[in-house]
Amino acid sequence: MSVGAGDRVAVTGAAGFIGSAITRLLLERGASVVALAEPAGDRQNLRGLDVEVRPADVRDPQSLRPALAGSRFVFHAAALYGFWAREPGLFYDVNVEGTRNVLAAASAEGVERVVYTSTVGTLGLDGTERGKAATEDSVTDISHLFGHYKRSKYVAEHEVLRAAAQGAPVTLVLPTFPLGPRDHRPTPTGRVVVDFLNAKIPGYVDTAMNVAHVDDLAVGHLLALERGQTGRSYIVGGENLSMRELLTTLAEVTGLPPVTLRVPRALALAAGVASEMVQGRILGRHPTVPLEAARMSTTTMIFDDARARNELGYVSRPARDAIEDSVRWFVDNGYVVPARRAKVKMR
Repeated sequence: MSVGAGDRVAVTGAAGFIGSAITRLLLERGASVVALAEPAGDRQNLRGLDVEVRPADVRDPQSLRPALAGSRFVFHAAALYGFWAREPGLFYDVNVEGTRNVLAAASAEGVERVVYTSTVGTLGLDGTERGKAATEDSVTDISHLFGHYKRSKYVAEHEVLRAAAQGAPVTLVLPTFPLGPRDHRPTPTGRVVVDFLNAKIPGYVDTAMNVAHVDDLAVGHLLALERGQTGRSYIVGGENLSMRELLTTLAEVTGLPPVTLRVPRALALAAGVASEMVQGRILGRHPTVPLEAARMSTTTMIFDDARARNELGYVSRPARDAIEDSVRWFVDNGYVVPARRAKVKMR
């Protein structure tokens, strides 16, 4: 398959971080993009783009079929991504039922292929502590699915794979941890950069992650559409970095002081338990340190995206480029307090 000029392509979550990167890439290819956006959501990432914006809630099947009508392809990138919610059921309403609704609408409208944005958070991590990167074949230990985001995405992925087994033309993309421009929320990954810039990271836990540029992840989605197999999953990522390496690179890029204090994992988990109990359950507000985030910060999440590179021809730029672009965008768009912004010296 190939996306060509004039092809009508629908993108759910088109105003989001990854969704907007996919949208921009499709426009570069000459596609006619239908941008499905949450009716009351932030649409800053769609400003100035030549797209047809269709307000649609993935939880509402009646809003989806008209929005997908006439589309040749669908990228389903809409999801509730976070480490805490006052109403945990929202994760399942959006990520699971919403995915089922999109697949049903795409089938009813005769869409040729759906690319579903999953997450590497659904994969097993046995061996990563010993430096063995996880792959699409790593068996999940469900006890490691910390929090409702991971659990809901795991269930949603099961629904996608079940649909594929029944003949639905769907391919799965598992992005790693994105950085880059237009992260308005910011996402939990971008929050690490913002917190560093604002001197809110007093120390780090000895862990690791796979950092990728958001625009590379968008390319990975398009390659999965054009070259991927139905029912097959593809990790698209970048470079595995320890948290220390990430923070060191941030210091080198910005000229700001490095973070040198190493925090014991037990202390990070204790902070998460206390924050979620007091702020989340008692006060009913977003915890400063969500327990899911604390658990992730103590988990080595390194990945091998060789399948996407070998089967799809996927490539990625160095993590440093993603970090630099992320820093520059946050600095230029007012996410850094003036006193710290004055000290940033991009190198």
